[in-house]
Amino acid sequence: MRRDLADVRLAGSVFAPHYAAPLPRKLARGTALRAESAAGSPTVAQLGAGDTFEVLEFAGTHAWGVAPGAGRVGYIDADALAADDAA
Repeated sequence: MRRDLADVRLAGSVFAPHYAAPLPRKLARGTALRAESAAGSPTVAQLGAGDTFEVLEFAGTHAWGVAPGAGRVGYIDADALAADDAA
C-alpha cells in the first residue's frame, strides 16, 4: 500500500495526494509481484505470462500497480510487461 498515490477508481473512498488511471498491460513473462520495489522485498503473488497488470506508475526499472487476477497491489519488473501493441 502507498499513501502518495492511489487508483482513480478509489477516489470516492480513499484519500491520496495523487490518483492515477490504470494502464492495463499484459505480462510477456511470469514475474513476482513484490510488496516493495527492492529485489529482496517479499513476494506477495506470482504472476504468469499473459496475466493482466494495471500499471499506475513507472519508477525506474519497476512498475507499480494492480494485479487484478491475484487481487493484489505491488511492484513488478517493468521489463516483464509486453510491448504496448501486445496488450
